[in-house]
Amino acid sequence: MKRILLATDSFKGTMTAAEICEIQRLAIRRLLPDTEVCELPMADGGEGFSEACRRLGGGERVEITVTGPLHTPVQGFYTRLPDGSAAIEMAAASGLPLTGGRLSPLDATTFGVGELILHAAERGARRILIVLGGSATNDGDIGMAAALGYRFEDAAGNPVEPLARNLPEIAAIRQERELPVLEVTAACDVDNPLCGPAGATAVFGPQKGVTQDLFPLLEGGMQQLAALMEKESGQPLAEMPGAGAAGGLGAAVLFFLHGSLRSGIDMLLDAAGFDRLLEETDLVITGEGCMDGQSIRGKVTAGVGRRCRNAGVPCIALCGSLGEGAEAMYSCGISAMFSTLRRFSDMELSARTCREDMQQLTESVIRLLLERS
Repeated sequence: MKRILLATDSFKGTMTAAEICEIQRLAIRRLLPDTEVCELPMADGGEGFSEACRRLGGGERVEITVTGPLHTPVQGFYTRLPDGSAAIEMAAASGLPLTGGRLSPLDATTFGVGELILHAAERGARRILIVLGGSATNDGDIGMAAALGYRFEDAAGNPVEPLARNLPEIAAIRQERELPVLEVTAACDVDNPLCGPAGATAVFGPQKGVTQDLFPLLEGGMQQLAALMEKESGQPLAEMPGAGAAGGLGAAVLFFLHGSLRSGIDMLLDAAGFDRLLEETDLVITGEGCMDGQSIRGKVTAGVGRRCRNAGVPCIALCGSLGEGAEAMYSCGISAMFSTLRRFSDMELSARTCREDMQQLTESVIRLLLERS
């Protein structure tokens, strides 16, 4: 083989994408010392995306204190890119890891996301990339909107505190402060709408603490917000693919920031010149922590697989685990898939052995390919 291209996502809670690529590169070079190994650590629109942008094109990490998901100060950040634009991960201000395991779906806020946007805009950024995914929130991102100068009122004209628990009370949306003219694009890693059985609350709510008892209130609130958005914009924004990403931030970007949604992995692959690299590549290795039926909806492995299929390049997925529905990934260009799990283990044990497991799996796959060549 002349060239192997490594384009994997992180394994959340265990290894970064860069660490995985390094482990794979060393394993491959032991067996194929003359093969060029090209590393492209990936992200799909969730955590790690802004850092991936910085690795590919340069830029500066900007750190500021913002309001965290539980209304306490956290150290947020964004990336100022060389062209003056800003890449902002919503998870840097409102992500699940910032809760310390204390889930609060009724009150968790996205106010800090708005603070990050304001900070970047006030320092000259006119193009802003907002990276969706990894949120601890289910507030339809009215918290973010409040930080940007929007006011929410009930039917009597009284102010409504911008929390998920209050979504059903909102009868009117007012903009009290004008923002600079911004070109906003949201990088999505899913294509879910805002409401319904495939919506933000139904699909992603449980991981944020939404129980069956809370679901009717929160889903009803999202439907109320969707109706207001449709009434004021004249467009079914809540039904657009990706509107339900990050607790409704997709829809919020469309409505409050007049932005657009795009597949995060496609944006990153374009920035890396992935299609050009494929022209001289014999094999691509991708992967994610858990590949399952959801992976086909905008994840790294699906984006990489589709590009490989179109170019006629084999693509193998080395994943932490393979969940229900993973076989659907064969339809989008994945040639074969493997799991690093070699034993029954819990998350703690997997975290201790994951690097050795990835090394041995990579070597096993390369040995198999060498036997068949």
